[in-house]
Amino acid sequence: MLAGQVAILVIGVGVGFGCGLLLLVWQRSHLNKRIRRLLHELRAYVEESSLSSTSQLAMAVTRQQQLHRQLQQEIETFQRILDVAPIGYLQVDDENRLVWCNPHARQLLGMGVAPGASPRLLLELVRSYELDDLIEQARDEQKIQQKDWTFYPVSPDPSLLSKQPSQVLRAMAFPLHDGGIGIFIENRQEAITLMQQRDRWASDVAHELKTPLTSIRLVAETLHSRLEPPLQGWVDRLISETIRLSNLVQDLLELAHLDRDATQCLKRKTVNLPELIQSAWLSLEPLACKKNLHLSYQGPTELLVEVDEPRLYRVLINLLDNSIKYSPVEQTIWVALDMTTTEDSPLPQVVLDVIDAGPGFPEHALPHVFDRFFRADPARMRSAGTALSPSSRATGLANSRLKSSPEVRSDPPDLQRSSSSGLGLAIVRQIVEAHQGQVSAQNHPETGGAWVRLFLPLFR
Repeated sequence: MLAGQVAILVIGVGVGFGCGLLLLVWQRSHLNKRIRRLLHELRAYVEESSLSSTSQLAMAVTRQQQLHRQLQQEIETFQRILDVAPIGYLQVDDENRLVWCNPHARQLLGMGVAPGASPRLLLELVRSYELDDLIEQARDEQKIQQKDWTFYPVSPDPSLLSKQPSQVLRAMAFPLHDGGIGIFIENRQEAITLMQQRDRWASDVAHELKTPLTSIRLVAETLHSRLEPPLQGWVDRLISETIRLSNLVQDLLELAHLDRDATQCLKRKTVNLPELIQSAWLSLEPLACKKNLHLSYQGPTELLVEVDEPRLYRVLINLLDNSIKYSPVEQTIWVALDMTTTEDSPLPQVVLDVIDAGPGFPEHALPHVFDRFFRADPARMRSAGTALSPSSRATGLANSRLKSSPEVRSDPPDLQRSSSSGLGLAIVRQIVEAHQGQVSAQNHPETGGAWVRLFLPLFR
């Protein structure tokens, strides 16, 4: 009886030992598989493949820890750089909660304290719907977005609201991983102030020059008839230069007037735009005939818009005059008029294209052609005397010339002479933007010449 019980106990112990041994072998095999899988994933961190799997794994883990410390140090370095950077930086997550910002961003946006451990909505800390809209644009488009706007800080003390100075900010938002957005912010108020001071100075100088230039011209014209013919050429040159300076002064005064009160200074009325285009061309036709240039028009014969007629006429004169000036002889200037809609403005807009076959804009000059007093380097431009072959002209535009009709007026409204001082395209931009429109410049892919495109709202 006792022997049987001992035998059963021995068998039970053996079976338990065997089960434990099998379990140990299975766990060891499973652990080795996991080690091999980890080694396969961390193969780049293992230098000695002759060691055991456990030793290789230990080396890989050590190497991974070193890399983690290095990355942590780099993150801390970047944060220290951003802390002392003269530009603001802030970061939001996919729900527009502020994750981190540097001191300069807190100063620009009027955030009194640094964000706490728990993220808060950016709109709770900074009452700027323009910034919030910029962040949404960058997230939706998944590309860099930029915006300038005037920021008005909000103070918790109502008595300080009138004392809070506004400032012009420029922000650039770019997408990060997991829906986050990073934003760089800079203060543009000083640059705007300098530009305003420059424009005010130019306007004051123009006002002071207007009267003496008129007096000089009157004196020169009086002397012209009293001088001998050999000396009259000098007076003609003096009168010509005086007229050129007077036109420059008038352009500066026009720009200053548009800067002060761009939209309110417009006197809008309903105008048939194709007739206005024809009237501008007829005024410049004597200059075009000297080079045997022709106008090719494509578009409707009637398109009514609400614009300031004299100022839009000035826009057309400046654009067509530039095309005539830089076009080779016996070429065509194309003008196309159409209706379109854009993503920024779903309402119908008028699009006007003016294209020539001249040398075009130098690539480096394209971002600056509408800046005041900017003139492209002539050494970088092709010779305007080389005519292009007919095959290089734009084939999409009609070849029919714009015919005159009895209804079109022959007397142009208040025409100021086109400027060759670098202000012509600047005036074009000012007038177009005063009409809530847009203007762009590029080189036409087929003619190689200048291509200026205007977008104007159909009505106010």
